[in-house]
Amino acid sequence: MPRYADIVLPLAQPAYTFSVPEGMALGAGEAVVVQFGVRKFYTGLVWRVHETPPSSGRVKPVQRKLYDRPLLTPQRMALWEWIASYYLCTLGEVMRVALPSLMKPSAATEEAFCEEEFRPRTECYVSLAPELCDEERLHEVCERLERRAPRQYEALLEVAAAGDERRISTGEVARRLLRADYGALQALCRKGYLRSAEHERTIERGGSHFLLPELTPPQQAALGALRAAYAAGKGAALLHGITGSGKTEIYIHLIAETLARGGGVLLLVPEIALTAQLISRLERIFGSRVTAYHSKLTPRCRTETYLRLNRSEGGELVVGARSAIFLPIHNLQLIVVDEEHDASYKQTDPAPRYNARDCAVVMARLLGCRTLLGSATPSLETWLNAEGGKYGRAVLTERYGAARPPRIFVSDTLRAARRGERHAHFNKLLLDKMAETLDRGEQVMLFQNRRGFSPYVECTACGWTARCPHCNVTLTYHKAGGRLVCHYCGHTEPVPERCPHCRVTDVVPMGFGTEKIEEEVRAIFPRARVERLDRDSVTSERAFRQIVSAFEARETDILVGTQMITKGFDFAGVGLVGILNADNLLNNPDFRAAERAFQLMTQVAGRAGRRDAGGEVVIQTADPAHPVIRQVVEGDYEAMARAQLAERQAFFYPPYARLTALQLRHRDMELLRRAVLHLASALRARFGRRLLGPMTPPVDRIRGEYLVGLLLKIESGASSARARELLSAELKTFTENPEYRTVAVTVNVDPQ
Repeated sequence: MPRYADIVLPLAQPAYTFSVPEGMALGAGEAVVVQFGVRKFYTGLVWRVHETPPSSGRVKPVQRKLYDRPLLTPQRMALWEWIASYYLCTLGEVMRVALPSLMKPSAATEEAFCEEEFRPRTECYVSLAPELCDEERLHEVCERLERRAPRQYEALLEVAAAGDERRISTGEVARRLLRADYGALQALCRKGYLRSAEHERTIERGGSHFLLPELTPPQQAALGALRAAYAAGKGAALLHGITGSGKTEIYIHLIAETLARGGGVLLLVPEIALTAQLISRLERIFGSRVTAYHSKLTPRCRTETYLRLNRSEGGELVVGARSAIFLPIHNLQLIVVDEEHDASYKQTDPAPRYNARDCAVVMARLLGCRTLLGSATPSLETWLNAEGGKYGRAVLTERYGAARPPRIFVSDTLRAARRGERHAHFNKLLLDKMAETLDRGEQVMLFQNRRGFSPYVECTACGWTARCPHCNVTLTYHKAGGRLVCHYCGHTEPVPERCPHCRVTDVVPMGFGTEKIEEEVRAIFPRARVERLDRDSVTSERAFRQIVSAFEARETDILVGTQMITKGFDFAGVGLVGILNADNLLNNPDFRAAERAFQLMTQVAGRAGRRDAGGEVVIQTADPAHPVIRQVVEGDYEAMARAQLAERQAFFYPPYARLTALQLRHRDMELLRRAVLHLASALRARFGRRLLGPMTPPVDRIRGEYLVGLLLKIESGASSARARELLSAELKTFTENPEYRTVAVTVNVDPQ
């Protein structure tokens, strides 16, 4: 009987049916080559093999299989299906994100496809000939070689003595791991004493004995609480520990226990480039078991990592950013999500717009493994799950060792200005603290959540400001290049010599960013060594490492930066942290603004005093009485959480409702207006008052396209699956309407 296969292609399309040639053994999860359309050849993933022919159309055959084993297990396929269903996208879009680029070749001809097809690098492996596995025979050969060929004798002994940690499952040893002379190994192969073969390169794994950090009594108690939660059947647990409390040591102990059992571990971090210290520390403990996976790796390296993990039997520790959630880690038993509150776990573009933290919890449930969510400032959703008993919880309220929490001072910028105690963008209190810290030989970190020299330039005579011609946003002034830059589309232009509008006077920079702060600090403290860490100064991973290494080695006195300086760093010499404009964090038009401001200020404050001496933090604000400022000073996360949750419950926001944001884009504003009114009317007939909008975003034009949005709120008690089903049906009807076919619609479930 003819067989057919539903195959997923890396396109924003549903699965298509192909015929399976007679005699081809094909199963779900395998990669194949198929011809799609008139001539194009694609890599596809077999989703289902069945005997039901398609209702219409000619069925093309599967060309051939790729790789020697399936790329997806049934559990991983279930995760992909959940992502596609929950985030309202196709399996093809999940495939585009989940698989490395070199694993998805496509070409106009089969010959061109073969040229694009990935071929792993191979290397030479050697092993003892079978007859030399007998100890007496090996001894005889060694005696003969010792007299006649000393170098061959030494090479044979090294191969025979290679420990298990250097051998792969077949008993072979990679030639690169041997000190023996190449010529001697070749001679032994010719004599039949050694066997050689070419294999894909493997990574040799060490043993199961690790030198673990010693835990303090509070850490021991937290580790015991986590073990008890898992033993009680909790699949996920929250480790809520203040900054500097030693959460990483607990991660390490749980990771070691899992690896010793032969299980795999996935450690997710918000941004891999910002966690170099963590990876170095893990490598010192777990050695070659640590595998890093992130977008900065070359496509070949990412592909080789994926295929190697797919062949591995377990015992792997993978440290990666959000895309690592798709890696085929065998026997995965533990997923750790560090800084689980971080918005970087949410992908914004392209689809699927998934949250890796939420996917980790779902994947752990599908695989039957455990999830650990760690943070000093958990997201309110996670905290509420732990508070309600859905997640286990362990709390660390003391800093590790003898380290003390930093003392936090609030400096009123308005009061300082009235008293003449404000110089440039610094209050006297912060400048005095900086001078004292530098005199003690300690370091300073200054946080300003805006890069560039100034947010915009303005004419003092007529009020003209430079705006992007493609986006409805002001251009940011970057003094280093003497350019105005759009941070949305990348448009740049020179600073005009005169105001283009009134032709009267020069335009002047307004406001301040990290570049301006760096310039002012250099002028105020001319002897201090100052560096800047932001997206403009970090032009490559090498530049990033140089800046961080210099600060860690105390070759830099003052580090000015954006959010990049708040994540994953442990600098022993930092005695003072300055937050230059807390109001910029608090006054965002976002229901999460207070939560995010608390998290960000607490995280950056935690960089101070990581050792015995403690440290100080100065927060500059025009509203020192703001509740969030007071909560940061008191370190009262629970007060912040309860206040924000009460507000969200009153106004029907997460976690008491699920949000889905719809964004429509088009270059014709009038067509876009008609389209959004049409879609809003159809959705309102389905969802009633749950639909808000249409609404114009603060930046309503990007890259020449106008934007307009709708927001769907579904209460927690209602069926979100049914809501997604209704929404999908209406969107399908809308996109099939000829009048609105050119209007792009973006669906963002659980927007951050």
